[in-house]
Amino acid sequence: MKLATLRTGAATTTAAVQMGAETYLPLPASDVGSLLAGPAWRERAEETMRSAPASAVVQVSRTQLAPLLPQAGKVICCGLNYGDHIQEMGRELPEYPTLFAKFADTLAGPADELTVRGSGRVDWEAELAVVVGATLTRADEAEAAAAIAGYTVANDVSMRDWQNRTLQWFQGKAFDASTPVGPVLATADEFDGSGFEVRGYVNGELVQRGHTRTLVFGPAKLLSYISQFTTLRPGDLVLTGTPGGVGMGMKPPRFLQDGDVLTTEIDGIGRLENRMLINQLALTN
Repeated sequence: MKLATLRTGAATTTAAVQMGAETYLPLPASDVGSLLAGPAWRERAEETMRSAPASAVVQVSRTQLAPLLPQAGKVICCGLNYGDHIQEMGRELPEYPTLFAKFADTLAGPADELTVRGSGRVDWEAELAVVVGATLTRADEAEAAAAIAGYTVANDVSMRDWQNRTLQWFQGKAFDASTPVGPVLATADEFDGSGFEVRGYVNGELVQRGHTRTLVFGPAKLLSYISQFTTLRPGDLVLTGTPGGVGMGMKPPRFLQDGDVLTTEIDGIGRLENRMLINQLALTN
């Protein structure tokens, strides 16, 4: 099953089951997070799919896709999590995950233009993201795995000049509407557990390619760890980290420019394609 959040003509959103490349069946929820927070969400979605008439299916374009979880209560990200990349950088594998948080305001749609004002060092970070489907408090890995609603694609677009102003990353990671997520939530039952290949492109050039089997902290381990100190709830989002190939690590460093097209894709889930609108002149000291 694939779920998406659509923008409607009334400027509200509606969760939907994806029926095809550009056709969706609306569900009785305002967005995917609201659907997951309701009782027996999977059964409700499956019943709608079984009983809805053919006329209920609607045609939509990619531009109508909203951020997957526009009201996410928690957006938690893991850095330095691909073992092969950590080792190639000459670092030790971490004992614990490096975590930071975003707000729901940082999230953008899979085809949205991303407007960044006040940064001249805008970087890309292609990532697999995990969507929580059940409440988790001090969960073990088995409980965490069972609570995964599904997976989606994200790009943790990072303003490195802001990020490197202090030892804390937060301010370089939390610009409004800078983190595209989507296009869909692909439910966990669609995958065999072998993992995902994550790819990132700038103007069609492949710049990142990594496989989640090299994650130091996999999805279930991450959710379990996070749940030891904060309760995770349905509709929360966890970004699992990025493979090698970010612009800051290139020699010389390379950053996104105004008009660049940033593409992020994971087979079986989908693709984000976001044009960058960057105003470097609006710098704030």
